[in-house]
Amino acid sequence: MMWWHGDWNGWAWLAMSASMLLFWGLLIWGVMSVVRNTSNGSRPTPRESDPDQILRERFARGEIDEEEYERRRDLLRR
Repeated sequence: MMWWHGDWNGWAWLAMSASMLLFWGLLIWGVMSVVRNTSNGSRPTPRESDPDQILRERFARGEIDEEEYERRRDLLRR
C-alpha cells in the first residue's frame, strides 16, 4: 500500500504549503468581508443632503461667516 515509501519531494512540500496559504487566505478574506458587510448594515447609508443641511454644515465648520450664512439661507427659502 505504501508505494511512495513516505518520501515527499520538494514539489509536494511546495504544493502543500501553497495550498495551505491559499486556504487560510481565502478563509480570512471571507471572514473579513462578512464582518465588513454586517457592520455596514448598522451604519446609516449616506443620502443626498438638502441644500439647507449643507449650508448649516458649512457654517458649523466655519467655511462661511454668519452674514454669508443668513444671505444664502434667505436665497434658499425664496
